[in-house]
Amino acid sequence: MESSLQSRSMGSRRSWLRRLSRVLELAEQVLDERVAKPLLAEDFEHNLAFRWESYGTRGRLVPIEDPDLFDLDDLLGVEGPIGRLVANAEQFVAGHPANNVLLYGDRGTGKSSAVKGLLGRLGGRGLRVVEVHKDDLFDLPRVLAALRGVPYRFLLFCDDLSFDAGESRYRELKAALEGSLVAPPENVRIVATSNRRHLVSESNADNREAHLDSSGELRMGESVDEKLALSDRFGLVLGFYGFDQETYLSIVEHYVRKAGVQSDWSSLRTAALRWALDRSSRSGRVARQFADDVAGREGLARSRSSGAPPRHPTPSGSSTRVS
Repeated sequence: MESSLQSRSMGSRRSWLRRLSRVLELAEQVLDERVAKPLLAEDFEHNLAFRWESYGTRGRLVPIEDPDLFDLDDLLGVEGPIGRLVANAEQFVAGHPANNVLLYGDRGTGKSSAVKGLLGRLGGRGLRVVEVHKDDLFDLPRVLAALRGVPYRFLLFCDDLSFDAGESRYRELKAALEGSLVAPPENVRIVATSNRRHLVSESNADNREAHLDSSGELRMGESVDEKLALSDRFGLVLGFYGFDQETYLSIVEHYVRKAGVQSDWSSLRTAALRWALDRSSRSGRVARQFADDVAGREGLARSRSSGAPPRHPTPSGSSTRVS
């Protein structure tokens, strides 16, 4: 009796394992088909932005249906680098020579927003942006292959990029910029943002390798040369620096007026300075956050005084973005 029960239990277990194995095979087949399916021409026509998604040893381009665009006219205090970035992008879109770009500098000064703003200005002329995360840099050869020959101009956007000593992912980026035997597609350029000018972390030990050569010239060590080699391959390197007090206040005033804030500017000025002091930063991001806070408090006060019902959350199926 007991032997019969054990036999039935083992048979049931084997049957269950066979069914599970079949389900896993079907799931893998569906996933492979989904990943391998290339985007159609209309996908590039109707979408401005994409992201690269990795699946093990595979990957695919995924359209971003509601990209976070930005108005370049809202980027105050960085007109110099913005002008050079836009000019380079216009050259690229027009089919003329253009450089890969590194935007570096203080946090919150508009580096990422500048790249997003290019879409709003040049998307109608064929510019598209593909976001590639740092963890997916090993897939860069596959990303470039997927975009080669597509009749649009693509910026590969690597945001907030930096590498610690010992990381190897930057080598794929270095090869994509320059150095691979495979020529990069003529319709693709790379734009990266970083808080670091040289992307790869530097240490005091690197400086110990510096030495004077036989002619008396100072030579940096191999470690430093290796770290500088990556940023040197960006043809256009643009710095975004922190703002002085008056520039910060002019940005605050721009945002509060754009938001329709009614409060007197003299009182807002003091509050804006205190807001920046609390955050230990005077940046465009901090200015926009202050303007959002003031506009929100004013709007709530008006709603309460008028007896208007509160605004309900956005219904399911749509989204609200907060920059």
